Amino acid sequence: MRKLKALLGVVVLSASLTACGLNVNASLPYDVKPGSIQPVPSLEGQTITVGSKDFTENIILGYLAELALSAAGADVVDLTNISGSNSARQALINGQIDLSWEYTGTGWISYQGNTEPIPDEQKQFDAVKAADEKQFGITWLDYSPVNDTYAFGVREAFAQQHNLKTNSDMVAFLKQHPEQGSFCVETEFASRQDGMPGVEKAYGFTPSDIKTFGTGAIYSAVANNTCNFGEIFTTDGRIAGLNLRVLDDDKKFFPQYNASVTMKKSFLDAHPALAEVLVPIGKALDNAQMVELCKEVDVDGKDAGEVARDWMVSKGFIK
Repeated sequence: MRKLKALLGVVVLSASLTACGLNVNASLPYDVKPGSIQPVPSLEGQTITVGSKDFTENIILGYLAELALSAAGADVVDLTNISGSNSARQALINGQIDLSWEYTGTGWISYQGNTEPIPDEQKQFDAVKAADEKQFGITWLDYSPVNDTYAFGVREAFAQQHNLKTNSDMVAFLKQHPEQGSFCVETEFASRQDGMPGVEKAYGFTPSDIKTFGTGAIYSAVANNTCNFGEIFTTDGRIAGLNLRVLDDDKKFFPQYNASVTMKKSFLDAHPALAEVLVPIGKALDNAQMVELCKEVDVDGKDAGEVARDWMVSKGFIK
């Protein structure tokens, strides 16, 4: 039995992390027993610092990694909930964390400066992995089916009434009923080429009305009939909480954002067993499960660490 804990380290380390906007979190009081993840001799007693960004899904993914590594015998330092993607990325580059979950589209566009996403998941992953290893010495473990990308969401009842399953279904419906084309989107999404202008061109439609909101308000605006269609993220827990349906991007317009564990290649080379411990976690997840996990936190009010632990136990990874 191993108790998952945040190792406080020496005072100098704590001061350094705090100065950079990172905080070592309080101890996580979970007794982790090996399940299908068994102790790995090469990881026994190895200190591994896990980071995450500051939104629900990424925090849950961080906890999943911590629980898996703890079951494998590592001593885990919890640095989840780092404020902002750039800060989390710099923490990895600077060696303040050893690993974190990242998204292929974010790496390709935000960190590597590309403007054209690659629509195929595998090809996008291969490209971002190769580029990151070459430019930054950071490698990516095999990606998860979890793909936190953009999509249009509709009320489930509305979707059933009009048989809407894909964006092409939406466009066909709007050609017959153009007055129903009300969209709620973020201000930035309304003008970006990988947002409304681009998706209108790719699918060949023109909205009758576009309303701009903050990200969080869009979900409730769709649920409350303020608009029929809304820009959403495909793994957000409010999809389940508000009974929304995600329309499939059947023309693959939006960038791919598959989740993957990232770390310095030198760290993986020194600890190759990390891949066999962490990759199965990602492979066991998908968007539907992630929506439910996020719902448990954001809608039901559960603790993200507890949600992660319960999922790991339910899959038999730990006991």
